[in-house]
Amino acid sequence: MEAIEHRFLNVNGINMHVAEMGPVNGPVILFIHGFPDLWYSWRHQIVALATLGYRAVAPDLRGFGDTDAPADPRSYTVFHIVGDLIGLLDTVAPHQEKAFVVGHDWGAYMAWFLCLFRPDRVKGLVNLSVTFPPRNPKMKFWTRLELFTERGDIEAEFAELGTQRIVKEFLTYRHPGPLFFPKGKVFSRPAETPLVLPSWLSEEDVQYYTSKFERTGFTGGLNYYRNFNSNWELTAPWTGAQVKVPVKFFVGDQDLTYNSLGNKDYIEKGGFKRDVPLLQEVVVMEGVAHFLQQERPEEITKHIYDFFQKF
Repeated sequence: MEAIEHRFLNVNGINMHVAEMGPVNGPVILFIHGFPDLWYSWRHQIVALATLGYRAVAPDLRGFGDTDAPADPRSYTVFHIVGDLIGLLDTVAPHQEKAFVVGHDWGAYMAWFLCLFRPDRVKGLVNLSVTFPPRNPKMKFWTRLELFTERGDIEAEFAELGTQRIVKEFLTYRHPGPLFFPKGKVFSRPAETPLVLPSWLSEEDVQYYTSKFERTGFTGGLNYYRNFNSNWELTAPWTGAQVKVPVKFFVGDQDLTYNSLGNKDYIEKGGFKRDVPLLQEVVVMEGVAHFLQQERPEEITKHIYDFFQKF
């Protein structure tokens, strides 16, 4: 971890914090995190893949960690985020036409659109947890996370529980059903119920996350949810478009994303392969929940390495 370099880059009009490791001229792997996460979620993969000759690059996305968080919630559409990522690649690897990409959660969602908008910049993609979201031209995205979309409401409930408790709740969530937050009750467990950390998550890890979110709050990350419908409107020209880069996909069988919104059927009945024709493999990991790159770091790292070695 001490060998990971940190710097700030001006990309797409914002100052972005980036964690990097590996040979300067090595093939770039761009790691894209989700919510409520940071570059830190890729700590294991950064070190391991850098030692294998790759240039591992993991930013805090806009609104997260030490990267700028624009106040306007409309500044968090897929076009803003993909613009940030292209600007980042142009800065860290100006002489590499294409990069490898790894995404998780919101990072996977943005990675799909990065590949959809700019397939010329992506050599291969490994995505975790979130499948490609095909656009239904007749219906805006419907989400059961309705509380997330009301500006200020969810932040107030998070504040009542405290940052550390929120971090622990999310990172230890292991219910394979869809995530549903009724108003006034963010999590099903009473706030006084002690949370036992799993073996893959230390108190030191929790403290890192807590320190960053205590400083910035959660609004930047929540603004991604608040743009679901804007994204639906803005991506109308890509209705029916396919992702045409080589892809390998991973999901845990205990992951809420795998067990909600029809994702099992989408994967198993051919919809996923139809929309992502170069999808080479789907791996459903048994006994694994949402944060699989942290829960099974060595296994995920090996899969990433083996897949990218093909290129």
